[in-house]
Amino acid sequence: MHDPHQLRSRGASAAVRRRSVLLAAAAFLAVALIAGVYTLAHALPAPGGASRASSASDAGAGRAAIDADLDSAIEAVIAANSQYQVGVALMDTVGGQLHQYGVGEPFEAASTAKVLAAAAYYSLVEDGSASLDDQLGAFTSGFQIQAMIQDSNNDSWSLLMDAVGLARLSEYAASIGIPYDPEVNTLTTADMARILAALSAGRLLDQEHTAQLLSYMQDTNFEDLIPAAVPAGVTVSHKYGLLDDELHDAAILSTSAGSYVLVVYTKGTGLADVPQRTAVIHDITEAVTAALF
Repeated sequence: MHDPHQLRSRGASAAVRRRSVLLAAAAFLAVALIAGVYTLAHALPAPGGASRASSASDAGAGRAAIDADLDSAIEAVIAANSQYQVGVALMDTVGGQLHQYGVGEPFEAASTAKVLAAAAYYSLVEDGSASLDDQLGAFTSGFQIQAMIQDSNNDSWSLLMDAVGLARLSEYAASIGIPYDPEVNTLTTADMARILAALSAGRLLDQEHTAQLLSYMQDTNFEDLIPAAVPAGVTVSHKYGLLDDELHDAAILSTSAGSYVLVVYTKGTGLADVPQRTAVIHDITEAVTAALF
């Protein structure tokens, strides 16, 4: 790697030219050595089998880990409220491992399943089978989706499920790995967490419909569950459920550093213990946000 100006200079001495060659060669070897060390260091596996490159990327994303301390904190809240059935699911939205606590069996999903119905209808719009301008009842389907999510309107839910078709809704759920019978309307907390993680990551819907659905979930008529226990600076996109003895909330918690899904399903003895179960949801949410944000 010679300096071309030196080579063109007729007055340069042979000694100077030899010295230039040696310096250039030394510089080339130094660069090659540094590059080799860098490549080797990034190719070496990190503990647990992940490469150092991927570990550094994860750390750079600023994502806090769902660790054993957080697991213990959530389990402690559940244990302290054993008079209720409580199920919790938690996961990082980007390739995160699902953590499930308490009751793992299906609950009556109540209105949390409206997110699945909305996604199923949007999927029809995206494949050309439906439009958000289609008339459903007295209003358009786009209006009915908004009413179903923001106001938890059951009439809107019924119209949208009829428009999708119960069999097709079940098939849509199965296509994203979720066993779901709309006539029974049961989901596990893990099922609901996977739905929200896929929505957040843009794997369910296109960008426009993802943003629209999440915007509806950020402004609902009942913000007293997970949103009430989240610190400032964290965006909450959620859908609550309240039906007889079921009290649920399912949320995506987001900051610029990362997003996590938190699902809390509870079953008590009726509406009388809703305040106590609301406090349980708050305690779990506070443990999660203190550890992750």
